[in-house]
Amino acid sequence: MATIRPFLPSKDFARSEAFYEAIGFTRVYADESVAILDYEGAGFLLQNYYQEDWAGNSMHQLFVDDLDAWWRRTDGLAERFGIREPMAPEMKPWGMRVGMLVDPAGVLWHVCEAESAAGRDGPR
Repeated sequence: MATIRPFLPSKDFARSEAFYEAIGFTRVYADESVAILDYEGAGFLLQNYYQEDWAGNSMHQLFVDDLDAWWRRTDGLAERFGIREPMAPEMKPWGMRVGMLVDPAGVLWHVCEAESAAGRDGPR
């Protein structure tokens, strides 16, 4: 089995780690420079490092089984973490239901329903 675990930036390491835990990721490991975060086998390395261009141009896709249930985790995130209000899930022209949220460093996440018509293979 192959796994990809990208590195993500954080502007405020503790705040970013708390943000990801609030949306359901579990800390697998952490020290002062990196945290490994996991959500049902999908994960990444959160770095205690920030570069604005990198963060602002970073986008990731997370597939979840029940997007509506998962999306309830976003209630209050904007106020709690000082981020933009998440964009509620909607059907996109490419055939997937997607909700969007931006983490405290500016990383954009597309949270998708795993059973969407296009699935993980892209548009039809």
